[in-house]
Amino acid sequence: MLKTIRDEIIGFITSRIFVLTLIFVTLSGLLVYRLFDLQIVKGEEYLNNFRLIIRKERPLDCTRGKIYDRNGELLAYNELAYSVMIEDVYESGRGKNAKLNATISELIDLIEAGGDKIVGDFSIIVDGNNEFAFTEEGTRLQRFLADVYGKQRIEDLEYTQKTATAAQVIDYLAGSKKFGIGEYMDPEDRKSSFIVGSGYTKEKLLKIVTIRYAMSLNSFQKYIATTVATDVSDQTVAMVMENSDRLEGVTVEEDTIRKYVDSVYFSHLIGYIGKISTEEYDQLSDENENYSLTDLVGKAGIEQYMETTLQGRKGKEVIYVDNLGKVIETSQRTEPVTGNDVYLTIDKKLQKAVYNLLEQKIAGIIVSKLTPEKEFVLGENESSSHILIPIYDVYFALFQNGVFDLSHFTHEGAKETERAVFSAFHQKQERAIETLREEMLTLDTPYNELNLEYQVYQLAIVDMLEKENLILTDEISEEDEIYVAWKKDERISLKTYLNHLISKGWLDVTRLELDAKYSDSEEVYGKLVDMICQMLTQNEYFNKRLYKYMLLDDEITPMDVCNLLMEQNIVNATDEERAALSSGEKTPYAFMLDKIKRLEITPAQLALDPCSGSCVITDPNNGEVLALVTYPGYDNNRLTNSIDSEYYNKIYYDLSQPMWNYATQQLSAPGSTFKMITSAAVLEEGTVNVGEGITCHGVWDTITPPAKCWISPGAHGELTITGAIEHSCNYFFFESAYRMSLENGVYNSEKGLERLAHYADLFGLSDKSGVELPESAPKLSDYDAIRSAIGQGTNNFSTAGLARYVTTVANNGTCYTLSLIDKTTDTDGNLLQEFTPEVRNQVELKPETWSAIHVGMRKVVEDKEYYQELPFAVAGKTGTAQENKRRANHALFVCYAPYEAPKMAMACRIAYGYASDYAAQLSEDIIKYFFKVEKEEDLITGKARETSAVQNAGD
Repeated sequence: MLKTIRDEIIGFITSRIFVLTLIFVTLSGLLVYRLFDLQIVKGEEYLNNFRLIIRKERPLDCTRGKIYDRNGELLAYNELAYSVMIEDVYESGRGKNAKLNATISELIDLIEAGGDKIVGDFSIIVDGNNEFAFTEEGTRLQRFLADVYGKQRIEDLEYTQKTATAAQVIDYLAGSKKFGIGEYMDPEDRKSSFIVGSGYTKEKLLKIVTIRYAMSLNSFQKYIATTVATDVSDQTVAMVMENSDRLEGVTVEEDTIRKYVDSVYFSHLIGYIGKISTEEYDQLSDENENYSLTDLVGKAGIEQYMETTLQGRKGKEVIYVDNLGKVIETSQRTEPVTGNDVYLTIDKKLQKAVYNLLEQKIAGIIVSKLTPEKEFVLGENESSSHILIPIYDVYFALFQNGVFDLSHFTHEGAKETERAVFSAFHQKQERAIETLREEMLTLDTPYNELNLEYQVYQLAIVDMLEKENLILTDEISEEDEIYVAWKKDERISLKTYLNHLISKGWLDVTRLELDAKYSDSEEVYGKLVDMICQMLTQNEYFNKRLYKYMLLDDEITPMDVCNLLMEQNIVNATDEERAALSSGEKTPYAFMLDKIKRLEITPAQLALDPCSGSCVITDPNNGEVLALVTYPGYDNNRLTNSIDSEYYNKIYYDLSQPMWNYATQQLSAPGSTFKMITSAAVLEEGTVNVGEGITCHGVWDTITPPAKCWISPGAHGELTITGAIEHSCNYFFFESAYRMSLENGVYNSEKGLERLAHYADLFGLSDKSGVELPESAPKLSDYDAIRSAIGQGTNNFSTAGLARYVTTVANNGTCYTLSLIDKTTDTDGNLLQEFTPEVRNQVELKPETWSAIHVGMRKVVEDKEYYQELPFAVAGKTGTAQENKRRANHALFVCYAPYEAPKMAMACRIAYGYASDYAAQLSEDIIKYFFKVEKEEDLITGKARETSAVQNAGD
């Protein structure tokens, strides 16, 4: 079109072409010079108005490389889609913010009406309390704040900026001096107060701020579009195009989006991509100047680790745009180059199978521990293995962990039970808040004289005030008498405590709506109580605790819970089931038990103990990781490209912590799985001989305090080291560690710890496993050599670390740096680089030492009846780790198979899984799948896996 106009008026237009140099002042006060061909061209039909045509160079995004498993199964790829974009084409001036915000608001409505969502790449959300909250913490939060306040370095932040709340950041960005999202109290008077967010809900305000902030990051690149929504529907495309005449700067463009196959199974491995941060840009642009602040880069997992391999190289083109940002002509196009492909060592089918088997086993443990009681109290002298799960904990978990959509209770489409439950809740809330008000103003009951319910509520109040920075915790003296009486002795009332905080200046009274500058203490306290009562109505923790006591008091019945599950379509219920439940033929307890068995309600949804687990499988012959599984997972498709903020908010606060990689980041004591390390140490140091016996008496009392074998008050009798491994005899390892710790006949714990640490290091337990994912650093015990010898003390390892350890045992001493990367290729499949796990070190032990360890591990498995079904031998070791006496123990099992010529080594952990035998049972199922001993459909049934009777319960 531009060429046609030129041809028609060639003589006339020549005198009207100007080349201007524009100078833009950009970030950090630097002057950036850009040359544009600004061509003033007479419009079509020779009208009197003129159009401004601008020539510029535009980068073309490259397509990201794909990710495959070891067998060439696709895990991550790109898909063509439509994205809604917006450019800042608005003229600067008094009304710019209002016009731009109005356009964005309308655009958001159109996108959501089409069933799509705007991008959520912003570190603030609206939480369950309807309050703004950060999604980052620590250094990442400080980096975000530095970007918001325009600081190059975190150190440049002022104190008020560094300590700003999420609400204060929103106020700053939406304020009249920045984006102007709101209204003036007097629209005709710009000197009147500006009300941030006026006319918008908090959710809408946040969405507009998110888009304006993203646009501001592109402001130094004029005519570079900002993505508002990706992968939008045809309906959204049509609506945006229909309204394009008044949506200035808004376009719909073809784009590629990142997609993940079977996302929940691989989310912790693959990760996801998102908009580059300033910190990431600084780092990546040092390696490749092709990066810009509008790029999408790997934010987690392999996507992040292999970023520069997957990214590719951008192209470019010259475009001509008019003053509305519409492209008139393109030329001089250089095509982008697609990124390279990455192949993992992971076996996709194995990864999925292990995840499903892990979920089934955890569900089976829950089923076996369920009781129809309202509450369960563990006896003072009872072991945590006796903990049961009362069904009312299950009922409450559905409210507490967001399984029920509580907001739908007040929706116009709410059903009968939803409406009834909300009505009862509203009445309960009013009563509870009124009782709390009376306590704070009149009754003044000491905390230790309150019933448990109101103790919980009062603690919720203090926690709420601390999180809102109303209580200035940093200024409180922990030696203060009243503070101690509240915090530790629990012998004063909340009223006394709060009044004391006010008198000491440890409560920020400036945030109270006081009638006068100088108010007396009674008025200040009264206003505080009013504020507390108002805040409680929106406090998520408090409101969810109301549901707990409504259940216990039968204000919400078990039948109500079942009806809510059906009304919100959380479970499937046949007509027969509904009728049986309604008639009383089937109890609510039986109904819930059935849904848990069928995994219609999953362990992750309940977030009770146990609800998580991990498993790492290696090839002991080369150190490649065949599966690295963490349960529960999350859908990384909803975090990639642009974050689905609603989904992110849900999983961020999910009590099962689905974003936590339990395989690499959770550390726990190894329990008795550590005993092969101790065995190697005492045999190699000559403390104990292979055939030497030590007699277990149950209680080892050579030093004080005495240590008990798990079998106490029984005893194992005389055992060699092989028998000690087989029976997991603590007494044997106490005695042998004690002898190893002797120095000139005197017990020296430090010497014993040093010896244990040396052998732990040989087996790779002193540092991270090597997998290309974030991994918590292990900790070797630095306390009590005796108990450290059985995996207690302060030993703490990841599942990946334990997998490397048992891999080293399986192959007789080759300790690998584990790896997830197999190779990289170009898009045509040509090999670029092969990755082979490096040998970290070689463990040199005497043949009889290796034999004693292997035979002991083999006998551990021989003693388990359920392993007799396998057509080959397996060697393994159980481990039980106590973290909290009031919670179930962690269950661990390490093994390798076949015994004679290992093809796989494995470490499994079920967090708070009660007994190590459950982890061993899970491992047997995985071995059956791995070696095709049993049909897949017989193993992976989609139902809770029944638990066998626990064998060797004390280990």
